[in-house]
This record gives sequence, structure tokens and C-alpha cells, in this order.
Amino acid sequence: MQQMRYGATKQNERITNLDTVRGLATLGILVMNAVNFAISDSAYHNLDAGGSNNPFDWVVGIAGEIFIDQKTMALFSMLFGAGIVLFADRAVEKGRKPVLLSLWRNLLLLGFGLLHMWLWEGDILTLYAGCAPVVLFFRKRTPRVLFSWGIGFFVLTILHGVITQDLVNSGETDLGSFWSGDTPMGDEVGFWFLGDVACRALGCMLIGVALYRSGFISGKSERSLYLKTIRWGLGIGLPLATAGVLWQALANYDSEIAIIGQLPNTVATIPLALAFLSIISLWDSKPSTPTHDRVRSVGQMAFTNYIAQTVFGVVALSAIFDKGDLGRGGVALFILCVWCIQLMWSKHWLTYFRFGPAEWVWRIMTYRKYQPLRRTSQKQSI
Repeated sequence: MQQMRYGATKQNERITNLDTVRGLATLGILVMNAVNFAISDSAYHNLDAGGSNNPFDWVVGIAGEIFIDQKTMALFSMLFGAGIVLFADRAVEKGRKPVLLSLWRNLLLLGFGLLHMWLWEGDILTLYAGCAPVVLFFRKRTPRVLFSWGIGFFVLTILHGVITQDLVNSGETDLGSFWSGDTPMGDEVGFWFLGDVACRALGCMLIGVALYRSGFISGKSERSLYLKTIRWGLGIGLPLATAGVLWQALANYDSEIAIIGQLPNTVATIPLALAFLSIISLWDSKPSTPTHDRVRSVGQMAFTNYIAQTVFGVVALSAIFDKGDLGRGGVALFILCVWCIQLMWSKHWLTYFRFGPAEWVWRIMTYRKYQPLRRTSQKQSI
């Protein structure tokens, strides 16, 4: 019988490209979440709903919509999908049952997500845990099939968005806090909103599995392919995302295009996410620098850092400011401060410990076996 191994992945066995992409995605996701922390739910979707008090606020908001909104979540979701398959593959190597262990691991993630949701309603961990069984079902499909299904989920949410906008315009449902104010969203809008997030997340997870199987997300593809992806991704994605933002701005953020005005940005998500992934992969392939190490450390502690961002945003910000006191420029300053803290503390922590605190607890509960936290002379990590 093959001996079961529980030890951490040695540093020289890590796929550094995954850590680098995950680190930058973790930092990037704060850019949009912080708007919800500091301003309002509606300001997340509607630049005119709050926090845009001066030209600088508008520049920050527009840049966030074009370059960050949906794209960092897409990267995060691609990595999550790839991570599920990587975990399953390594479980097989260690003599474990990959499906059962992965389902148990994601059931634990669901529990963590529910606890996190108690702190902040914008939690994404519960959704990711719910998508995991679907990813496991698809994990052995070919990259072409995986990519096709991933695109299919995006098409589904776009069509659903068009139908929901028509219901809004006919007065059959209400946008509510999705677009302005604090009133609840209508049932149809709420259903679309949850379905939109789920479809985009699951679609990107399946694309992430395809990219992992092909070696693209691991940084193993040819440099020429990454350069070609950058050209095509930026060439298609930037005009689409910009068009969506301009459409809404020129219409004075009219509720009649609240949902469909965001669809160009949704279409732009995959091209831009692939372009950003390619840029990061080329940067990761360069000789390692202290900046590389710090970003990778953030990625190795992504779970801990994601939770920490919520603590900073919900606890620290609410202790100092009332919601809505800060404009988008002030929120940007808060984001920079959190980035600096996480880039410094992640590297320092991993100098002495093998896992981030949240990763350590998750790992112990996954294997139901104590995992040493402090580093030994042999370099190890997650």
C-alpha cells in the first residue's frame, strides 16, 4: 500500500507563477472590495452613486472599472479552478482519494466562508466552495471542452442580464441597492446578480483548469504565445471595457442601462484577464527580485490576506470613518496602505513559518492531522 504523505510542498516544487498571479490578484481584488467597505454597495456598480466627489475620484473610479472590476475576480477564479485540479493531482501522488479529500476541503472552505460572511456580506468563499464540485466533475475534460463550457457560462449570464434589464425597464422589478439607495433589490434583479457572479466565477474556474492542463497558467507556455495573448487580449478587452464605462457615463448612469451597460465589461473580462495573466507570467519568468518574493508571499498567504483585507476594511475603516465619508481617492490611499502592510508582513511571516495562519488551520482540518507551523532547516511552504 502506498504510504500517505501529508507534508508541505517543498519550495523547489512550487509553481512560482501561480503564487505570483495569486499574489497580484489578491492585492487587486481589494481595489473593488474597498469601495463596498468604505462607500456603499451601489457605488461598487455605479460611479455616480457615491464616492465621486472630485475629478481625481472619477479618474480612480473609471480606472478601476476598466482595469480591475471583474478582471481580478476572474484571475482569482481561474487560479481557484487550477488549484482544485492541482490539489487533486497531488492527492493522487500522495495516495489519497482526490475527490473525497477535495470535497471535504471545500466543505471546510464553505464553513470559513459562512464565518467570513458574518463579518462581511460580500464574501466570495462560500460561492467558490459551492462551485468546487462542478469543477471536480469537469476536471478530466480536454482544455477545448473546458474553455468552451467556461465561455458558455459567460454567454448565459450576458443573456440573463439582457432579459433582467428588460424587466427593470418595464417596471416588473426594481434595481434597488444594486444601483442606488438602500432599498432591497427586486427578486429578479437579485436572482440575476447572484447568477451573474456564480456564472462568471464558474466560467473562469473551468477556463483556469484548461489553462492549467495546457501549462499556460503555470508559466510553461512559449514566450511568443504570451506576447500574442497580450496583444489580442488588450486589443479586444480595453476598447470593450472602455466603451461600457463611457456608455454609462454619457447616459448619466441612467437606470435603463444599469445592467446592460455593464455587459461590455463582462465580455471584456476574459480577454483582459488572459492578457494580465500573460503580462504577469512574463514578469515572473524574469530573474527573481525582492519584489517577486514579496508578491509571491502574498500569493502563498492569499487566504489569510483575503480575510485580513476584510478586517482592515470593515473593522478599521468603520472605527475611524462613517460609511460614505471617504471618496474614491481616499479609498485608494487606504488600499495602498493595506498593500504595503501585506507585502511586508507576508514575506516576514513566511521567513519563520511554513503557512499563513488561515492556511495552517485549513490544512490541519483538511488532513485531520497536526501540521508543524514553524520552519525547519529544510525550506518548505504551502
